[in-house]
Amino acid sequence: MLQQGDKVPDFTLPDQAGELHSMKDQKGKWTLIYFYPKDDTPGCTVEACTIRDNYDSFKNMGITVWGISVDPVKKHAKFVEKYDLPFTLLSDENKEVVELFGVWGKKKFMGREYMGTSRVSFLVDDKGKIAKVYEEVKPAKHAEEVLGDAKALK
Repeated sequence: MLQQGDKVPDFTLPDQAGELHSMKDQKGKWTLIYFYPKDDTPGCTVEACTIRDNYDSFKNMGITVWGISVDPVKKHAKFVEKYDLPFTLLSDENKEVVELFGVWGKKKFMGREYMGTSRVSFLVDDKGKIAKVYEEVKPAKHAEEVLGDAKALK
């Protein structure tokens, strides 16, 4: 997994409308990249809606928010519409970026093992380096935690 201080590798992924976004375009900007398992599931919905509810604070601090999962573009579009999400969701169907960041791996739920995306976030500074890694994300508190850290780090 990428760690604090690592340079974020460049990648390009489509958003919920099919438009491409590249990490190289974020140069000079702070970015929250949050990886999540699946659209429209309980924890992922809480996390997305909490970020939505704090989105003005992210904007005021100059932080771009990108949510990334392996769900397809159309599923992201429905999730964005259903919960009125004002930020970008990127689709990593080929699992290139989840593997690049080291957040794809074996998971266990109700005794069943499977491959999936871990709920991990990366706060990236304006130079493209990871300022903070969040490995123990609590969906309902995550937005406030990131905003508090960003204030201290900027």
